[in-house]
Amino acid sequence: MTRPTPQSVYELLFAHYGDLNWWPAGTAYEVIVGAVLTQNTAWANVEKAIANFGGELSPQTIAHMDMQDLEDAIRPAGFFKQKARYVRNVTEWFAEYGYDADVVRRGDVAGLRPELLNVKGVGRETADAVLLYAFGLPTFVVDAYTVRLCERLPLQAGAGYEAVKAFFEAHLPVDTQLYKNYHAMIVVNGKNFCKKKPACTGCPLAGVCEKNTEG
Repeated sequence: MTRPTPQSVYELLFAHYGDLNWWPAGTAYEVIVGAVLTQNTAWANVEKAIANFGGELSPQTIAHMDMQDLEDAIRPAGFFKQKARYVRNVTEWFAEYGYDADVVRRGDVAGLRPELLNVKGVGRETADAVLLYAFGLPTFVVDAYTVRLCERLPLQAGAGYEAVKAFFEAHLPVDTQLYKNYHAMIVVNGKNFCKKKPACTGCPLAGVCEKNTEG
């Protein structure tokens, strides 16, 4: 069996899935809010919460919204009291840039990522998702599906979020679109095939995975 690499895994996934065009959002701010709300819940619940704003989801709206009203709006996403505070916190961070996504984009990951990580309620996965999907800055997003993929193939990515992130970034071109689509494909493949209990039949990575249970 040929030892897989981050690049070869990407190519196998891309041949199967193509460009998945993530993240589903109308504005950079909607991505920011979605990235916070999706913590510990399904995306369908996030969509319900965002729909409660009736197309009026903006940082100005959130900044001036009564906290009780904000909690009620995001209730479908779960942990609504906690997440309401987190959404307000990250909105205050965005306010430092005049709510202008283009101003943020003039920065870089090295400067912006520590800022976001200092915002209460924003962890590493959320910070990277915000920078990548809201602002188009090249930072690789790691989640539970990524870790599972590395363990099963295996890819010698190391242990811990930062190690896995650094591994992928060291073995791939610095390419925002590639990072977006790679993350999307890993998530979709994890939901379809590389589940907690693997369902390997039909998986595009079956031919290179040591944990393949086919046959």
